[in-house]
Amino acid sequence: MTEDLAALERRAGERAAARAGGADRLAGHIVCDGLVRIYKTDGVEVVALQGLDLVVDRGELLAIVGASGSGKSTVLNILSGLDVPTAGVARVAGYDLLNLSAKSRLAYRRRTVGFVWQQTARNLLPYLDVRENVELPVRLAGGGRRAARARAGELLELVGLADRADRRPGRLSGGEQQRCAVAVALSNDPEVLFADEPTGELDEATAAEVFGALRTVNAELGVTVVVVTHDRNVAGEVRRAVAIRDGRTAAEVRRSARRGTDGTEELVSEEYAVLDRNGRLQLPAAFVEALTLRDRVRLTLEPDHVAVRPGEER
Repeated sequence: MTEDLAALERRAGERAAARAGGADRLAGHIVCDGLVRIYKTDGVEVVALQGLDLVVDRGELLAIVGASGSGKSTVLNILSGLDVPTAGVARVAGYDLLNLSAKSRLAYRRRTVGFVWQQTARNLLPYLDVRENVELPVRLAGGGRRAARARAGELLELVGLADRADRRPGRLSGGEQQRCAVAVALSNDPEVLFADEPTGELDEATAAEVFGALRTVNAELGVTVVVVTHDRNVAGEVRRAVAIRDGRTAAEVRRSARRGTDGTEELVSEEYAVLDRNGRLQLPAAFVEALTLRDRVRLTLEPDHVAVRPGEER
C-alpha cells in the first residue's frame, strides 16, 4: 500500500507539472489568506469564517476535516464559486474569487472546477444512463458527440465503471453512483475537483472504493482534489488533512513514507498545529482537556521549543 500511494503521489505531481506548463508553477494552486465570511439574517450576524488561511499545491489530494458548524462547507462553497467571501483573499487557479463578475464566475464553475455533492440525486440525472450523464456537460459546453463519447469512455474506465456505462443511476450501488459523479464532475477537464462529504452515506468498504477513484483521477489526470468531510478517518486516505475549528485552520495531519529499521517503507502520520500569520494557534481539544487549561496559560521559551503550562490562579 505504501508503494502504491507513493507512486500515485509522484504521478500526480508529474501530471500536474505538465498541465501547469512547468514545475515552477506548482505551488499555490489554491490560496486563502485571512478569509472571512459573515452571514446576516434578520439583523443577526453569524461569522462562519474568522480569518482562515490555506494553501493547496497544484496536483495535491487534500482533505478538509471539521465538525458540523466548523466552517468547512463554507470554505468549499467559496472555493467552488457557489458563495462569495466577505473579506480576505481567495484565489483558485489564478482566479480572484472576491472580484469575479457574474459572467466570469459562471465560466469559472463551468470550466475550472468540478463538484461532487454528498447526495447522489444532485450529481446524476436519473433518466440518463451512466455514459449519457458523463457526456452531457461536454455537449452543453459545445463539444461534439464524438468528443463527448471519447471523454466519457476515458473517465468511466478510470473510475472503474466502463462495464456499467449503459445502466441508469437507479441500477447502481451508492458507491458506483458516487464514482459516476466523479466522472461527471471531471467531464469538462477542470483543474480542481471539490467533493462535499462524498462518502458520508457509504459504508467503510464502499467509501474506500470512492477514495480509490479520487486517488486514481488525481494521479492520472493531475487534477487537484479537495475533499470536505467530518470523518477524521479520512486522514488515512490522503497524504495531508487540514482540520478546521471555529472558522480557522487548527491543525494538519501529514503522512509520509519512512524507511524502517528492517529496510521496508511505512507511512507515518504526524499532527501539526497551524500557526497563522499573526502567530496564533489552536491547541488540540484533547490537550486542553488533559491539562485543564482555562482562560490563560504560561509560555516558556526553551532553546528548541515553547513550553505551554496551565496558568496559576491568583
